[in-house]
Amino acid sequence: MEDLPDEALEEVAAYFQALSEPTRLQILNLLRKQERSVGELAQLCGYSSANISRHLTLLTQHGLVARESRGNSAIYSIADKSVYSLCDLVCGNIAKQFERKAKAQAAFTVAPPKRTKAH
Repeated sequence: MEDLPDEALEEVAAYFQALSEPTRLQILNLLRKQERSVGELAQLCGYSSANISRHLTLLTQHGLVARESRGNSAIYSIADKSVYSLCDLVCGNIAKQFERKAKAQAAFTVAPPKRTKAH
C-alpha cells in the first residue's frame, strides 16, 4: 500500500468492506466448493434470494464473484481465488490471537486448594 494515491486507498478500503459482512464471507465459503445459483445460496445461508442477490451484486462489483446466465438461472462462481489466501491468512491470525488470549487467561486461573485427609 506504500505510495498509493488516495483514490487507490479508497478502492482497497472498499474491497475490504466487501469482505466485512459475515453473510458475504459465508457465500464465498460456499462458492469455494462449487458454483451455485442464487436459490441454492439462499437456502444454504438461510436468507431470502433477494438478500443473497444484493450481497452477490456487491461481490460481483468488486470482482470477487462471476455471474453466468444459464437458462432462467444465474450461476455464481469465484472470479478471484486469491481472496481465499487473504481470508486464510486473516483466519490464521485471528486463531493466533485467541490462543494468546487463552494462555494469558490461563495464567490467572488459580488452581483449587488441595484437600488434605483428616486423621
